[in-house]
Amino acid sequence: MQSPVILRLDGAVESSHERLVKKHLPAWVASGAVHLAIAVLLFALFGIRTSEMRADTTVLNTTSSREDSEEAKPLFQEDPGLDRNLEPTVDVEKFADRVVEGIIGNDQVGTPEPDKGIGAIPLGAGIEVFNGGAPGESGATSPGLGGPLGAMAASELSGRVGATKQYLIQKGGGSMGSELAVGRGLAWLARQQKPNGSWVFDGTSSADAIAATGLALLPYLAAGETHKSGARHRQTVLRGLQFLIAQQRSNGGFNGSAVTMYSHGIATIALNEAYGMTKDRAFLHRPAQAATNFIVQKQGSDGSWGYAPGATGDTSIVGWQIQALKAAVLAKDIVVPDKAVADAIKFLDKVSSGSRKAVYGYTAPNGAAGTSLTAVGLLSRYYISKWAPGHAGLAEGVDGLMKRGPGKAPALPDMYYFYYATQVVHFADGDEWKSWNEGPLMNGRRQGGMRDWLVALQDVKEGPNFGSWQPDGAIIGGSCGRIGTTALSLLTLEVYYRHLPLYKRDAGGGAAALK
Repeated sequence: MQSPVILRLDGAVESSHERLVKKHLPAWVASGAVHLAIAVLLFALFGIRTSEMRADTTVLNTTSSREDSEEAKPLFQEDPGLDRNLEPTVDVEKFADRVVEGIIGNDQVGTPEPDKGIGAIPLGAGIEVFNGGAPGESGATSPGLGGPLGAMAASELSGRVGATKQYLIQKGGGSMGSELAVGRGLAWLARQQKPNGSWVFDGTSSADAIAATGLALLPYLAAGETHKSGARHRQTVLRGLQFLIAQQRSNGGFNGSAVTMYSHGIATIALNEAYGMTKDRAFLHRPAQAATNFIVQKQGSDGSWGYAPGATGDTSIVGWQIQALKAAVLAKDIVVPDKAVADAIKFLDKVSSGSRKAVYGYTAPNGAAGTSLTAVGLLSRYYISKWAPGHAGLAEGVDGLMKRGPGKAPALPDMYYFYYATQVVHFADGDEWKSWNEGPLMNGRRQGGMRDWLVALQDVKEGPNFGSWQPDGAIIGGSCGRIGTTALSLLTLEVYYRHLPLYKRDAGGGAAALK
């Protein structure tokens, strides 16, 4: 069949309508061309000026536009953007002398502000303050390995952002699913924040807003979110920090009838990490140093910390204070006297048992393997006793923790145990980590590991609890409710990048401190 065009060319009869079109077509074309030329000329004269005016308006409103765009972003990404071809900008095998603290490539963790002359707050009568030096001689505040805590500066927090974070997720066994769970959890926590910036536990400890706020802030900081560089939760973090600072007394302690040294330690970790990540001296240095001072001043006579400031206490409370002191040293210029750390080590010696001190009790050496207290003791040893991968006590302790791994957990987990134990097994850097994180091999496939098990427990049904975790069946669920369980679950899923390792394995299987 021939086309209509061919039919016309073959001699079809021309209609009166077609003759009319042919007669007037040249005039229409000419008129259209003239109008088009005029339009082009007008655009050349006025269009560029208009675009310049619009560009000027955008520049003038940069700040408000940026804030609006940040608020409009979803609270979690469907695609966290894991790029498996990215190389880490921090040498995670030996990072301490190669990374500028707080900076990952072009991605900065906060914007350091000029020193405004706010120095360290005096620690009080009878306590000496030092500025670095050899172990046993001074307080640890400077880079390197000075002091018992082994100062690693803010570079130890540098895995929380950028390409290094993505590398650590892949290297450590994280997944797209685990990062999506983190995003959902952070969004849920943000919705629970009170107008004054605090969080309130939904368990029996609802009166302790200091502990709740400190604990809720930690997963944001672990995810690289700060009050200066947060991608989605900058205002959430800022309000939380402002609440803590507003509740701080002149001696560094916090207001509140329910506040204990538990609360104080958790809040101090948040202040110290936030300062270490941003170096915001004007806003955070004094509160962070004051809170750290309070811990040092209120240490009990046996090297422990009790519920009440100055009282002797137990391994559980000691664990939070050691994490706070370690965070202070990692912040680089918050003073921690060596004596406080040495005394804490003496307490750990007192409550540990076995030839390798791999098991820890509450206030005496009557603990058992695979318990929360043993996990607390082992993490404390890693931080202040320099128990590196390959250390006999750490290895024995990990063996005990593996007997109570995720695959053997009840439907409602003990998140206090898993928060500590996951960090210990991760830092031990042995073959056990893959089984703990991804599960043992079964029929050629790993399953039953902490990562997927914890992700599966997250509430993803549409409703007010979307993104949270049901209160666990142990102490955290009863005392801290859904908020506490969610915060510890998030921190457990952030283990891959929350802290870079302090030690590396050598070719012979031993370990050495990173220098």
